[in-house]
Amino acid sequence: MPFQIQPLTPAIGAVIEGVDLAQPMSDDLLQTIRQALLRHKVIFFQDQQLTPVQHRDFAARFGPLHTHPLYPGVPEAPELFILDNHAGNPTDNDAWHTDITFIETPPMGSILYARRLPPLGGDTVFSDMKAAYEALSAPLRNFLAGLDAVHDFARGFPARGRVAGAAGAEKHSRALDEHPPVLHPVVRTHPETGEDGLFVNYGFTERIKGLRRKESDAILTMLFAHIQQPEFLVRWRWTPNAVAFWDNRVTQHYAVNDYLPQQRIMNRATVLGDRPYHRSRMPAQAQARVAAE
Repeated sequence: MPFQIQPLTPAIGAVIEGVDLAQPMSDDLLQTIRQALLRHKVIFFQDQQLTPVQHRDFAARFGPLHTHPLYPGVPEAPELFILDNHAGNPTDNDAWHTDITFIETPPMGSILYARRLPPLGGDTVFSDMKAAYEALSAPLRNFLAGLDAVHDFARGFPARGRVAGAAGAEKHSRALDEHPPVLHPVVRTHPETGEDGLFVNYGFTERIKGLRRKESDAILTMLFAHIQQPEFLVRWRWTPNAVAFWDNRVTQHYAVNDYLPQQRIMNRATVLGDRPYHRSRMPAQAQARVAAE
């Protein structure tokens, strides 16, 4: 089958056909996939037969990989981690979030591979943060663009949470010490497309800096609800051995928790990205890149 891109909605999501991710990939094909990711924000590949090493090696073509401080790694490729959810280990991902925004250089993308699926359910929903930002009124967009927000590991992985419990108190305590709260802009300028999008998420964003707590809570609550509008969403129904690759800089996602007590096993690779910025506070290296273009 020749290479084809089938968009799923006007805003977000596309299925890519005619690519075997297990095979060696030319730079040209890799660049084509990257451009599809930038255009559609989340891309899907079906019927892939990937070993953990092949999964890791494909992800590593896009940048250095992040190793999660709590989730168990895959033995053959420890850069990957395992999401194994069942009646004895319910999911903790049934909340809207952007991956790992609790570090200074959050991921540019994540690549998720379906290893075992329930007969029904277990979909993942993705939201387009560019579309969500552009749907806000101009005065609100201008107000938000000047703000920063605190992202906190402890919010997403509390000590009494299921992931922390499975990892153990010592491992969680060490991760907590290694990941103090960080500041990111509320509106992020995409480092490759130059487009602006919301960059706050329920999973890790604790508060907006410089606002009173009630003001921060009210604005964040509104934004967390706003990004769930159907116009910004695509819902992916998983099939065996499918792969989802999302641009973590301009999306959020939600793992639908409707399949218990059935089991769902996924492997994920996470590609590190750049330090987020807004165009009004663009770092020197980004300014140089824009000037060169």
